[in-house]
Amino acid sequence: MSEGGEMITDADQDTQVVTLDDREVRLTHLSKVLYPETGTTKRDVVEYYAAVAATMLPHVRDRPATRKRWPDGVGQDPFFHKDLGRGTPEWVARRDLSHQTGTSTYPLVQDTATLVWLAQMAALEIHVPQWRFGRPAASNGAPRSPDRLVLDLDPGEGAGLAQCVEVARLARRMLQDMGLDPVPVTSGSKGLHLYAPLEGHDSAEQVTAVAHDLARALEADHGDLVVSDMKKSLRAGKVLVDWSQNNGSKTTVAPYSLRGRSRPWVALPRTWRELGSPQLRQLELDEVLPRVRRRGDPLADDVEVAR
Repeated sequence: MSEGGEMITDADQDTQVVTLDDREVRLTHLSKVLYPETGTTKRDVVEYYAAVAATMLPHVRDRPATRKRWPDGVGQDPFFHKDLGRGTPEWVARRDLSHQTGTSTYPLVQDTATLVWLAQMAALEIHVPQWRFGRPAASNGAPRSPDRLVLDLDPGEGAGLAQCVEVARLARRMLQDMGLDPVPVTSGSKGLHLYAPLEGHDSAEQVTAVAHDLARALEADHGDLVVSDMKKSLRAGKVLVDWSQNNGSKTTVAPYSLRGRSRPWVALPRTWRELGSPQLRQLELDEVLPRVRRRGDPLADDVEVAR
C-alpha cells in the first residue's frame, strides 16, 4: 500500500500476490475489462476498493455481506451470492445466519484484505442489512437491533434524480421532526438513499413500520410526486419511497460500493448542500477518492452515533 492508502501494483503483471493486513491475496486477470463503456479493468476495481477501504469498512463491518459478481463484466448477467463458496481463504471472517429455507454462511468484510479479495472475485456490488452481528462473547453472535434507518428513493419512468432530491428534502424534514438526522447517498444507479442513525433500541419490525408510515405520509401529502406502493405500474413520473429495506432479511447496497451499471458509478454519501446543485449526478470510482481525501466521509458521524 502507498502512503495514501492506494494499492501499488505492477501494470505489466496480470497476476500478482499482494500482502494486506498480513494476509496474502492472489490477484488474477487484472487487465480484464469489467466496464466496457469506460474501459475500467479489474485492476482499477481492485485498486479502488483497496484505497477506499478505510472509509468504507466502518459501514460494512460486522454485517453479513451479500455479493453481486460480474466475472465477465457488466454486460453479462451477474451471479448473486449469499453463501461463501469453496476456495474462500480461511482468514475471511464469517457468520452463519438462519433463514426459512436453511442456514447460510456469510462473509464479514472486516478488513482491507477481505474487501480486495471480493474485488478479485469481481464482486462489484456489496449489499448489507441495517443491523450488525453482536460480539460472540456478549450475545452468542446474534443479530443486534438495527443501528440505522434507510429510505431508498427510486425514480419511476419519467422521473429522475431531481425528483428524488425533492422527495429527500421532504423526508428529511419529517425525519428531523422525529429526532433523526439523515444523510443522503447518491445510489450509483438512478436515485438516492437516505441513512439516519439509530440508537439500536427498536427491532427491525418496529423500524420497518416507522419507515412504512413515513412513506405513506409522504404519499398522502405529495401524491403527485411520491408513491409508497411497490407496484411498478404506479411509479410513472413519481418517486418510490422504498421503506422495505429496513426489514431484517433485506439488504441495501453499501456506501462506497461500486454498482454493476454501464459505468463504474459508486453509492456515494453526499452533503445536503451538494443536493442543491443543478449539476448533481452519480459519480464514478475515479472521482470518489480525491473527494474523500478532500472532504472526508459525510456518513462518518453516523457510524460513531450507532456504535
